[in-house]
Amino acid sequence: MSYAMRSLVEDDNRYLKSFQLFLECSSEHPSQYPAFVFPSIGEGKANLHVMGVGSGSGEVDLEMFSELRLKHLAVTVDNQVVEPSAQQLHLYKVLVSQKPNLDYIKFTWNKMTATEFEKDWREKNYTKKMDFIHMIQMLYYVKDPCATVSFYQSPGQERKTTHHSGSGWGKHWKTFKTQLCNTESSHSVTTGDIKTYLDSKTVSYQSYELPSQIDITECFTEGDQRGELLLDFLTEVLNFSSTAPAELKARALELLRHPDCSKEVEGRVIFNNTLGVMCLMYS
Repeated sequence: MSYAMRSLVEDDNRYLKSFQLFLECSSEHPSQYPAFVFPSIGEGKANLHVMGVGSGSGEVDLEMFSELRLKHLAVTVDNQVVEPSAQQLHLYKVLVSQKPNLDYIKFTWNKMTATEFEKDWREKNYTKKMDFIHMIQMLYYVKDPCATVSFYQSPGQERKTTHHSGSGWGKHWKTFKTQLCNTESSHSVTTGDIKTYLDSKTVSYQSYELPSQIDITECFTEGDQRGELLLDFLTEVLNFSSTAPAELKARALELLRHPDCSKEVEGRVIFNNTLGVMCLMYS
């Protein structure tokens, strides 16, 4: 990373705080994620093998299981959870302990990155067939998103869905890629990039958009603690306001406010956070 800036993911506490604030300020919610991926999953099966890659604190996972349960009342689930953050895994486990009627799900917790999990899977030569794999906004954190998608389309792994931010994020990250991004990750990848890769491999998929937006008004008030946390999340830079060079900070704020990324509504700056959802199908 350029200058003296550090990646936000190096500080688990700060990342979690900024992520929770992002959710608070945005219209994104687990219930947004559609149930279109479930109708054919589980048909004729008593037990399903499911994997969540980058499951975070589990809200989206459990929302999807709730939808699945409505369609397949008798099915049981073996669920592999892959998540590198100890804090997020803890929150997921707490959420599970507080939710009733989850005894049909067996959870296997894997505190590791997607790359570490892939290496472990290969070394142990696992051949378990997955019925459903979901990767929700995690392709930013891998070195090679297309290679990651390729691994999870291995023979026998039938179906998965990838949720990926586009919109203002794409414009922002492609503009500042070399100045903000950790070179070991791929924050600038967009849904369009993944579609191009899938088309080149003739992989069948369905794509959808989920409208979403974030109120980032406080980002433009110097010294505002909430604004600084949001800026950390938007830039993926730890303490961006105090560590970024003045010129870079000014340019980043200017672009965040630009009509390509945001709109102003009644004096508030509303960032376009529309999500791209892709359902990939393999036989």
